[in-house]
Amino acid sequence: MVVKGEAQKVGMENTVDMEMIGRALLVVEDITEEEMLISITEYFKRKGGALQENTFRRGMESSEEDDDFPSIESITPQSKIDSLYQSNTEKGIRKVCCELLDLKDAVENLCGDMQTKYLAFLRMSEEVVEMEHELVELRKHISAQGILVQDLMTGVCRELEGWNSANGNTGDCQQDPQVDELQSSLLSDADNRKAIFLENFDVLLAEHKVEEAIEALEAEEKSCPELKGPGDTSSMELSSYRSEFLKRRSTLEDQLIEITEQPVVSILELKKALSALIKLGKGPLAHQLLLKSYGSCLQKSIELFLPSCSVYPKTFPATLSRLVFSIISVTTKESGLIFGDNPVYNNRVVQWAEWETDYFVRLVKENAPSSETVFALGAASSCVQASLTYSSMLESQGLKLSKLLLVLLLPYIEEVLEMNFRWARRAILDVTEIDESLLLSTRSMSPLSAFATLSDSVLVDRGMKFMDIIEDILAQLTPMAVLHFGANILTRISQLFDKYMDMLIKSLPGPSDDDNLTELKEVIHFRAETDSEQLALLGLAFIILDELLPLAVIKVWSLKNESKELESENIVPNTSITAELKEWKRSLQHSFDKLRDHFCRQYVLTFIYSRQGKTRLNALIYLSGEGADLYWGSDPLPSLPFQALFAKLQQLATVAGDVLLGKEKIQKILLARLTETVMMWLSEEQEFWDVFEDESVPLSPLGLQQLIFDMHFTVEIAHFAGYPSRNVHQIASAIIARAIRTFSARGIDPQSALPEDEWFVETAKTAINKLLLGMSGSDTSEIDEDHSIIHDEIVSDSDETASSLSSIESFKSFASANMGDPDSPVYSTNPEVEEL
Repeated sequence: MVVKGEAQKVGMENTVDMEMIGRALLVVEDITEEEMLISITEYFKRKGGALQENTFRRGMESSEEDDDFPSIESITPQSKIDSLYQSNTEKGIRKVCCELLDLKDAVENLCGDMQTKYLAFLRMSEEVVEMEHELVELRKHISAQGILVQDLMTGVCRELEGWNSANGNTGDCQQDPQVDELQSSLLSDADNRKAIFLENFDVLLAEHKVEEAIEALEAEEKSCPELKGPGDTSSMELSSYRSEFLKRRSTLEDQLIEITEQPVVSILELKKALSALIKLGKGPLAHQLLLKSYGSCLQKSIELFLPSCSVYPKTFPATLSRLVFSIISVTTKESGLIFGDNPVYNNRVVQWAEWETDYFVRLVKENAPSSETVFALGAASSCVQASLTYSSMLESQGLKLSKLLLVLLLPYIEEVLEMNFRWARRAILDVTEIDESLLLSTRSMSPLSAFATLSDSVLVDRGMKFMDIIEDILAQLTPMAVLHFGANILTRISQLFDKYMDMLIKSLPGPSDDDNLTELKEVIHFRAETDSEQLALLGLAFIILDELLPLAVIKVWSLKNESKELESENIVPNTSITAELKEWKRSLQHSFDKLRDHFCRQYVLTFIYSRQGKTRLNALIYLSGEGADLYWGSDPLPSLPFQALFAKLQQLATVAGDVLLGKEKIQKILLARLTETVMMWLSEEQEFWDVFEDESVPLSPLGLQQLIFDMHFTVEIAHFAGYPSRNVHQIASAIIARAIRTFSARGIDPQSALPEDEWFVETAKTAINKLLLGMSGSDTSEIDEDHSIIHDEIVSDSDETASSLSSIESFKSFASANMGDPDSPVYSTNPEVEEL
């Protein structure tokens, strides 16, 4: 029983081995049948030997155990085990091996058949190619023979005609039957040759052998010149043949046109087709097909590119420009190579390029970001830069598209600029849109940070916001955009600055503060009430005008001048650029002058008029009986309003020195303008002069002396404090002249009543020192010390020679530009000649 179980176990192991051998045989294909049988036999011999040994050992063990028992069972012979198990295993393996070998033979036979058939196919292909070549050579040979036969027949006919004419035969005489037979045979041969030609040409058309068909046409036209002409309708045969010939020619043209209109055609194939059409006399059609082919290619490229426009809103115009103008350039070159320098074709290329340029601009407008978005101006500038750069490259090929581009782009750029600057105005005027985090990060880096110590920093924040918006707009501009649209951009910047000045004017006190408060429709978020706040507001506006704005703009304009891409005939001379910037600065200055004049006017009106509306500066102080405190024998003083004016200006200068520290330029501008405003009010106040012209009011020389002295005193205040103004000098001279005329008309002789001008000048200087002494409350030495500390430039001015109203040139102007003086420069780096 043990041996039987062992045999069954071995049988199962053999079954597993057989499966493994079968799998191995499936992998190995190169083993022969003999090798397979030997390997399997050896394997099972080893397995069989091991099985017999194992069985014998187990049998011995069992026999030893059985000795201890009374009954002994018989041992199964090895032959029986082999016959029961091993024979079945070997039969199965042999059967599997046979099947595998049969499968291998079948696969080998199949591979062999395929290879044989493939080789046969290759041989047949080669034979077909050789047959085609032989047929082509045969056709050429037949065609050449036909031409020779036709030439021979033509020659024979001519010889016969010559022989007949030499023998005196006429057309009415009966011809020789042999000649008629020969001519009829010749005609039949010619017809055969024509039929052969048409047949061969049909074959060439069917095989799309364009070049050979062109050669055949040219050869036929040479051999039969009548085919080129309008045709001889008297010969029916020739007319019929010409009709068939032209029909084939038209078919060939259609094939060539079809080649050019294929969706995908190589440049080489296109050139061959166009050259063939030119040979057929279809030059205009070929040129039209050339433009149509490249236009179709451009259209496909654009259709593939347009979906990505929304992904790259700022840079897509540059890529689109490259696509369009590169195709235009290639088309122009190919037109020159294929058709030569023909004016007709060149004009057609120009018209086509202009149409494509117009299509390009329309595409940019349709796919550009909305004009109100932040990307719109950058995309428009990129479009201008790229398109004009590429168009300038085309000028060497005879295509000048820059002017057309500018005309087409102008409405688009205008719209984008208008929407962007409209957004900028809203952002500046709306305080709620100010990004506090951004302002806090940039405040320490801005020159405007010096004014951030105000109780309310709204104005400072808005000034920074204004500059941030301007810099963002300028950062999106390209050199070409600045070159061609710079004047428009500068104009809009000046308009935006003017709106900003209007906003600051509303923050200053004005007539509406007392009269029409209920009529104000907008909320003022900050009101500059004190002198320090008002001066800080003016200083902030002046820093933007004088430093920040010019620096930001000139930085962009200098990049334009340094750009190497602008080297073309469209360059604007530097003189024109300088003129643009000067005009722009004048416009900015005019906007700032509105703010400055508003401040000065309100400040002076507050000084002149009391809260009750009464005038502090009136003509009564110059009438007889008034001004009794003047002692001309000693050192007289100006009238009380002008003493108050001097104190007011001194006080304001002190506040300005603290608020506008380091900004002496704006300090001098404001003080000079304030002095000028007082003088202008006095010269234009008709009520003031009506008092002197009233016959019922008595006048005295002392009043005239006091008025002239006050005018000299005012001029010396400006000169003494370091802000002399030509306008103040001129207005004072005009007031003095008018006063002299008025008093003279009332019977007062100015020659006897008035001292010399030098006396007024010296007396005014003495009065200034006396008033300074009275302010300091100490002796003269203390006055000089205090004077040098408060006004650094006063000491040097006081040491100068005496000035008079008759020598206007001795004063340097601070306000002449605003009064329309053309002789003084508008933007001088010297603060002493800076204009108001």
